[in-house]
Amino acid sequence: MLRKKAFCLLMTVSAFFGLMACHAQRSAESAAHEQQDSSASLGTSIHLKRISEFNEPWALAVLPDGRLLITERSGQLILFNPIDQTKTLIRNIPKVAYGGQGGLGDIVLHPDFVQNHQIYLSYAEAGQGGYGAVVIRADLNLDQAQPQLDNLKMIWKQAPKVRGQGHYAHRMLFDGAGKLWISSGERQKFDPAQDLTSNLGKMIRLNDDGSVALDNPFQTQGDIAKQIWSLGHRNPLGMALDTKKQLWVVEMGPKGGDELNLIQKAKNYGYPIVSNGDHYSGLNIPDHATRPEFEAPKLDWTPVISPSSLIFYTGQMFPKWWDKAIIGGLSSEALIIVDTTAQPVKEIQRIDMKERIRGLQQAKDGSIWVIEDGKHADLIQLLSH
Repeated sequence: MLRKKAFCLLMTVSAFFGLMACHAQRSAESAAHEQQDSSASLGTSIHLKRISEFNEPWALAVLPDGRLLITERSGQLILFNPIDQTKTLIRNIPKVAYGGQGGLGDIVLHPDFVQNHQIYLSYAEAGQGGYGAVVIRADLNLDQAQPQLDNLKMIWKQAPKVRGQGHYAHRMLFDGAGKLWISSGERQKFDPAQDLTSNLGKMIRLNDDGSVALDNPFQTQGDIAKQIWSLGHRNPLGMALDTKKQLWVVEMGPKGGDELNLIQKAKNYGYPIVSNGDHYSGLNIPDHATRPEFEAPKLDWTPVISPSSLIFYTGQMFPKWWDKAIIGGLSSEALIIVDTTAQPVKEIQRIDMKERIRGLQQAKDGSIWVIEDGKHADLIQLLSH
């Protein structure tokens, strides 16, 4: 059953800037991520259609036939048909370390999914030393009454495993060259983000089988360093390519200083040496401006938005958003629209969703699938009215 709220919410966003206060207390990492919500419109009229409800959904992928694969953090992978709203559990999912920010995470399709039926899953795993994110590749077998994963193969893992269950990040995407990108959080351990003997706090670039891409920049500094494209990241939870095939990452800052970064080969993005936020303890972190040798964010937010996800819109349903970054916000309970072609990069619109937003995907028809965060979280289809 859906919660007792309107099945469809019609929102016509004003063509002028408006301000709306948002002061609710948040949990976990986002407890300190509070934001004065604002809405600046491009004259876009949108319609939110609430489709179904899920338990702590974390990510979704759109199959070629329009059905969705949705991960739930406690360890379920669900095949969902938006037409008749049927849900089917996928069998043979690996055991996940559920707790804190850990559990079943991201899901992406192989670029040649139509031919090879391969999918990739990220999740938290327990092991010697504590916990770490891993990525597996598997065959998705839908040709039976009870679909399942076959031929599971682990192709990447965070190293080392550490105590605590925060900042896994573990978002994934494929680029146009067939390379697999993985965002690896620094696991709330700070210093590993600067250490090339660890893959924590890094952007990882691999071949589709998990082998090292030979043109990665740190080929002579050890086996782990060979995986790394960039370093100095904190908790990168959104990752997407714009229409120029440039990679952008949005990541949670500490107390202030959420960042939108343009990812470039071998660049160091500075964490924890610099940040435009400070430690939760109140200790100061020098701002990016004090250390120009580190790559500064193209846009940052204080108060924060608590970014969870990122897409670049390429559909026809919302023409004003074409090639704009759309960021899902947790504590901000919003969709944040950013123009990355502007000089400087700027936020141009904010849609008040009134719920924490966990994931985004564009559908074939140009509508946008949105999943809320937490228990009893809605799957929403964002449509033009």
